[in-house]
Amino acid sequence: QVQLEESGGGLVQAGGSLRLSCAASGRTFNDYSMGWFRQAPGKEREFIAGISRNSGRTAFTDRVKDRFSISRDNAKNTVYLQMNSLKPEDTAVYYCAADWRLSTTTVRTNPRDYDYWGQGTQVTVSS
Repeated sequence: QVQLEESGGGLVQAGGSLRLSCAASGRTFNDYSMGWFRQAPGKEREFIAGISRNSGRTAFTDRVKDRFSISRDNAKNTVYLQMNSLKPEDTAVYYCAADWRLSTTTVRTNPRDYDYWGQGTQVTVSS
């Protein structure tokens, strides 16, 4: 079992920044690639960013790739999502998720591939 807890969400004006954190506990954190997803009301959960076990590979949806970055600190069992130049359409509940992988470089984008999920943190961007 892996427990995930997101933090850092909140209300921000368009053009602002937020940094989300996801703290993991339980199994060995660096056995998992990590992903960030978001879900807006009435929409499906979508992949935002992911990072491989060894941080050697990252992936982003085109909607955010020039504005968001992802990183992880395996010593602190934490993954981060830095969000810059936020837009009202970024408003959603943001979730982190863990995907157990043998490969140290794989990042998957389908939420069905992820084994564990946090409870989510709300991000609201005002115009």
